[in-house]
Amino acid sequence: MKLGIGIGWRPEIAAEVEALTGVDWVEVVAENLCADHLPDSLVRLRERGVTVVPHGVSLGLGGADRPDAERLAGLAARAELLGTPLVTEHIAFVRAGGPLTASPRLEAGHLLPVPRTWDALEVLCENVAIAQDALPVPLALENIAALVSWPDEELTEGQFLAELVERTGVRLLIDVANLHTNHVNLGQDPAKALDELPVEAIAYVHVAGGVEKNGVWHDTHAHPVTAPVLDVLAELRSRVDPPGVLLERDDAFPPGAELAAELETIRGTLRAAGGPSGTEPRNTGPRRGTPAPARPGARDRTAVAQTALLSALVAGTPAPEGFDHRRLRVQGRALAAKRADVVAKVAPELPEILGDGYRAAFLDYARTRPMSDGYRRDALDFVERILVHGGLPDPVAQRRLTHWWEDRSGPRPPSRTTRIVRAARAALAGK
Repeated sequence: MKLGIGIGWRPEIAAEVEALTGVDWVEVVAENLCADHLPDSLVRLRERGVTVVPHGVSLGLGGADRPDAERLAGLAARAELLGTPLVTEHIAFVRAGGPLTASPRLEAGHLLPVPRTWDALEVLCENVAIAQDALPVPLALENIAALVSWPDEELTEGQFLAELVERTGVRLLIDVANLHTNHVNLGQDPAKALDELPVEAIAYVHVAGGVEKNGVWHDTHAHPVTAPVLDVLAELRSRVDPPGVLLERDDAFPPGAELAAELETIRGTLRAAGGPSGTEPRNTGPRRGTPAPARPGARDRTAVAQTALLSALVAGTPAPEGFDHRRLRVQGRALAAKRADVVAKVAPELPEILGDGYRAAFLDYARTRPMSDGYRRDALDFVERILVHGGLPDPVAQRRLTHWWEDRSGPRPPSRTTRIVRAARAALAGK
């Protein structure tokens, strides 16, 4: 299916997206949608004939566990609600630990790279097959940006993607900004990756901005698209005419005129690059057979490796052998910073109550408390830690924080934390 030129729809720029001309389709983060109700802006766009594609971020198909049935059902429901021609996710893991390793469950809160090994490939292929069977429309998977690389990898990125497509028939969402990120951070050649992967399997392409700090490229989605990323887009266009190209922006949103100018720059890059036309994408129908199950022990080995890495990143355990310790520290700080940013969005009262001290307090908490059950639970755990460890010096802020926690904690057993919070509230009431 030919999608054309699109942009990522976000609530913060809903009006700007609706006002843009020449936008053929939009992509929306699936987890940000209700399964039975669409925002008015998306309803209006669909009424105008604009295709809406849901883009998942939480399945973790590259993880050692089999895909969660509830998350798959939610993604399928959103696909049905939108009447979309396809859904997309990432080649990544986002959680580790649990029953396969008999260790606590850890959440990354971010997309982490899958080791490009035969074990990890077999696990991924089996997970993709499970997902494809549960979804009402074709699935496309995105390559991710990485700050760290796994030691002793057995395949290049292009070879890994080619094997994935061959074994599952899944389509690809190629992010050219991520290819550039991996070029800067890991020394991987974007042209070589494009030469090795099956470009005819591309469903669409992502283009996004980032920034370089201290020799590390951060894929922020909060900066303008740079010339090197557009160069990778031109490299891709010289090999294939992608069915769709989409501009992503997730933060620091510019005025609509700047978004329009970036879209026009993308169009101009595609026109100037030339290349093949009319390439028929793979997997326009049912996928070709079912890949063989992962070999015995592949899931267990993948689980142990991913848990060790994630634990080093979020729980301060020793770095697994072979990893770049400096890059692990950079990635760990990035994960903690993202947690702080997202918690501030899902619980905006906390930065308001804590003021300038919010970020430092949250990062101090994150150093010893890995996320285990999503950002809303993370916000509650953060506040619990403050209340348990002495609270706030300002009694008004302390009262507000206590009320906030009680309003959102729900019915829970009278744990030590609950008793301390109640005692603090009673003490404040007596003053």
